[in-house]
Amino acid sequence: MQKNAPIGVLDSGVGGLSVLKCLHAALPQEDFIYVGDTARTPYGPRSEAEVRRFVGEIIDYLAGRGVKLVVVACNTLTVLGVETLKGGHPFEIVGMSKGAELVLAASPSKKIGVFATEFTINSGAHKAAILAKDAGADVYPKACPKFVPLIEGEQFGSAAVREAVAEYAAPLKAAGIDTLILSCTHYPLIQQEIEAEFGSGVTVIDPADATAQDTQAALAAQELLRADGVGYLEVCFTADMKRGARIASRVLPAADCEFAEIKL
Repeated sequence: MQKNAPIGVLDSGVGGLSVLKCLHAALPQEDFIYVGDTARTPYGPRSEAEVRRFVGEIIDYLAGRGVKLVVVACNTLTVLGVETLKGGHPFEIVGMSKGAELVLAASPSKKIGVFATEFTINSGAHKAAILAKDAGADVYPKACPKFVPLIEGEQFGSAAVREAVAEYAAPLKAAGIDTLILSCTHYPLIQQEIEAEFGSGVTVIDPADATAQDTQAALAAQELLRADGVGYLEVCFTADMKRGARIASRVLPAADCEFAEIKL
């Protein structure tokens, strides 16, 4: 592995752009290649076998681009077990932080909500991680299947988004949560709407910053951190590049990005 090699970042669509933003902020000297599988999103309702095949294709592509590490910027994929996604590739794979310590530190009452995809919620991984840190916590998971299609469809600030947020928030508000973790990387793209629905009494946590810290630590442990320079952002999609670029411009400095549509 070479220090000057790029870092790969992958997601089922545009959601991982929220993680790329945090990675770029934490590691501005590094080069990044992002792959969003917009041709086949959403992954949440798909079978595990199908999801694993898709991820394997993306990781093979990134390996061909000579990356030194891959960040799986998707909670649905992370719960599969990042080591099981590695195949025979030599680079390390970093998954999304489950954010257990973050939410417990932010929650006075230890009543914690989890917004995620159906796949992630059904895995029980985030609830288990929180309870492993504090068995006395009350965790309220809620699958939000309408969110990803709305976000991928650029329905930001729309009535449809507000209605979906209100629907999924209702049982968590009734339970009296004081902290909510966004356990899907798409969801920070509508964090404003989510925070507005819950109000100031609920702290909304995005675990992307913790994932960026995990990535920095993994590179440092392998002595693969670049010491200086200004990195580039290559943002690739498997379909609808112009739409992806528009969404990317909401969270990234678009002038610093090079966009491309690729085939896997």
